[in-house]
Amino acid sequence: MKRFDDRDFDQLRAVKITNHYLMHAEGSVLIEMGNTKVICTASVEEKTAQHLKGTGKGWITAEYGMLPRSTGNRKTRDSSRGKVDGRTMEIQRLIGRALRSVVDMDRLGERTIWIDCDVIQADGGTRTASITGAFVAMVEAMKWMKEKKLIDAIPVKTFVSAVSVGIVGDETVLDLPYAEDSNAKVDMNVVMTDQGEYIEVQGTGEDSPFQPQQLQQMLELAAKGCRELIAVQKEVLGDLG
Repeated sequence: MKRFDDRDFDQLRAVKITNHYLMHAEGSVLIEMGNTKVICTASVEEKTAQHLKGTGKGWITAEYGMLPRSTGNRKTRDSSRGKVDGRTMEIQRLIGRALRSVVDMDRLGERTIWIDCDVIQADGGTRTASITGAFVAMVEAMKWMKEKKLIDAIPVKTFVSAVSVGIVGDETVLDLPYAEDSNAKVDMNVVMTDQGEYIEVQGTGEDSPFQPQQLQQMLELAAKGCRELIAVQKEVLGDLG
């Protein structure tokens, strides 16, 4: 099946990760997946979360936002509303969980890495692109920490990436842009490690229930996509030391 953008059902959109994208952050990237573009930064703070003080453990937390005209119609800023909406809170927690799961917090020490993901153009898959890009920004911040002799080694246990899969019409497809996502019968986001382990699977039958074999097809597609994204991450990051 050819899709509206001429991709095959199992093909990612064009992926590009531009490293060292901003001059001030300890780690920063611009990740582009098709027309979706997200700036991800990692900032190092020399104190850990309140609940971890005195434990020797570090913490990684994330914030996520969308520029007002990252979407077709202007989206009101959270700061103007005076609160973070439910979707934003869900995505922030997802990004934080995904990154914490692959980091040895003891080796990080009592400090916090703040991840900020800002969507500058949205065309589907912003949360999964944020995770994939944020991992690279986080590792770059850790490299900075190692250079400054704040840590002895990069405390990353494995790579992590994320991708969307779904059922559009009767076809299982990988990496949905907005045109597909908004019409999908099933929408799923999958976060995986370099070893093919699952960190998170979020799947919803938007239009109707789905069968176990369809779930398996989606997971297989997601694994393929995550492997390809991790290959891009490795190309960008090089040796983790």
